[in-house]
Amino acid sequence: MSASWRLLPRVMRIAAVVVRYRLDDVIDDAHRFRVLRWARLFVPRAPAEVAALPRGARLVMALTELGPIFVKFGQILSTRRDLLPADIADELTALQDKVTPFAGSEARLAVERALGAAIGERFAAFDEQPLASASIAQVHAAELRDGREVVVKVLRPDIQARIQRDIELLRALGELANRVHPNADKIRPLDVVAEIESTLLNELDLQREGANASLLRRNFIDSHDLYVPEVVWSHTTAGILTLERVRGIPVDDLAALDAAGIDRVQLAEKGVQLFYTQVFRDNFFHADAHAGNIWVDASRRDNPRFIALDFGIMGTLPEQDQYWLAENFLALFRQDYKRIAELHLRAGWMPADVRMDELESAIRAVCEPYFTRPLSEISLAEVVVKLFQVARRYQLTLQPQLILLQKTLLNIEGVGRLLHPTIDIWATARPVLERIWLKRSGPRAMLRRLRRRVPEWLAAAPDLPQLVHGYLEQVTHGKLELRIASEDLRLLEAHSRRSPRLAINLTAGATLALCAALLQVFDGSTARWHGLSLIGLGAAALAVWAFARAFCTR
Repeated sequence: MSASWRLLPRVMRIAAVVVRYRLDDVIDDAHRFRVLRWARLFVPRAPAEVAALPRGARLVMALTELGPIFVKFGQILSTRRDLLPADIADELTALQDKVTPFAGSEARLAVERALGAAIGERFAAFDEQPLASASIAQVHAAELRDGREVVVKVLRPDIQARIQRDIELLRALGELANRVHPNADKIRPLDVVAEIESTLLNELDLQREGANASLLRRNFIDSHDLYVPEVVWSHTTAGILTLERVRGIPVDDLAALDAAGIDRVQLAEKGVQLFYTQVFRDNFFHADAHAGNIWVDASRRDNPRFIALDFGIMGTLPEQDQYWLAENFLALFRQDYKRIAELHLRAGWMPADVRMDELESAIRAVCEPYFTRPLSEISLAEVVVKLFQVARRYQLTLQPQLILLQKTLLNIEGVGRLLHPTIDIWATARPVLERIWLKRSGPRAMLRRLRRRVPEWLAAAPDLPQLVHGYLEQVTHGKLELRIASEDLRLLEAHSRRSPRLAINLTAGATLALCAALLQVFDGSTARWHGLSLIGLGAAALAVWAFARAFCTR
């Protein structure tokens, strides 16, 4: 039986659920999907009270009926606000990943298989009644033989096979949408499916989640703002994850927080500050920071802190994106729309032929209405989402890591406003970002990066004279070929041919500056050079300069 025929019953069931909840009415060009047209003839429609619900609420009901894997799909899709209408994305964020637990005896067997030993040999106690159950795994309380309380996360039986089947189905639906949807080139359904597949497969590796938790804990080991439970590596494999057991108050339980005497205003400000610290100081952030994954330490009333849970989805940014993003935030804080447009183009996030004045005008049209309100009423996350939507009209292609960041910002701001409805996100975020970014990009940071690169330069130093000699020899004999596609670089090439002295002098000047930097780096360090070596370094720089000048005057 071919793959298409094997998937047909599942496709028919999905079509039936879509029609039952009247979602076929909101699918673009639904008449192209023949399965939906036939399903309308046989499937009873939902009652009028269901039909009266918003489309996002009906979609949540449909995904819940289709099963836990589709609930997980919906949660991942909620991060794609660049593709989904705001009302649907908002409803999808409310999807609760709570499903019927599987038998505790099966969890016990899975733990014994993963650890290669009987439960009694590795644990003093293991509770077969789960603490929580989700679509991928469920969690059990346990006690180690040394008396430590832990929780054990166990993958659901046969979950990998089920996910592979559903991904295969989703890929088939993506190919169908790619053929018939009028905006398939912009939505890129197969890329969305690939993103969902990658996220789910990562969540199936609990050892990877343990590594995420371990790194986040190390980043905040001395912090008074965030606590991350310790991973018990001796009881962790790809199929089970054992963590220190922690206790706290869910961040959305405001009554319990107030009863415990927690300062919610201080807590809200810490939440916003933690976001920028994770993103721009550590470049490693919790990308699933909804209320269910954040608790509050009830034992610290005067100086409250968060407790992080569930480390399956974490985000990082390439160094370049981190730079462009930080500069974009700072420009947004200063209402410098021209700078925002310039940064989007220089980052390569959109085509180089986009007119900067048009992009600046579009950004101003989005931002100015917000800045007429008091800053405490402005949603930074909402502004960022609107900016991404505007940029999409100019063919902006968002990378998955930027989408995760956008979703995390929405979650963090939502938690902040839940705790403190009148929090001034801008006033709280700006000084933190400015302080962190100064440390990351200031003179001291540059000097530290320079120190790290010096050993690489020293390793390459013996080959430099021969490389310089070979380069200058090609210049002398007219054998050097320079192939440049950019018009700007072609103009630079023509200018350098008209002014060879300037080019050589700049090269020599850069050599001298490099030598001066090396002298500064090693002066005062533990690895001091001998005076003769320093003199030799300076002499080498002068020799390169003289050599370049000699070739220049020929």
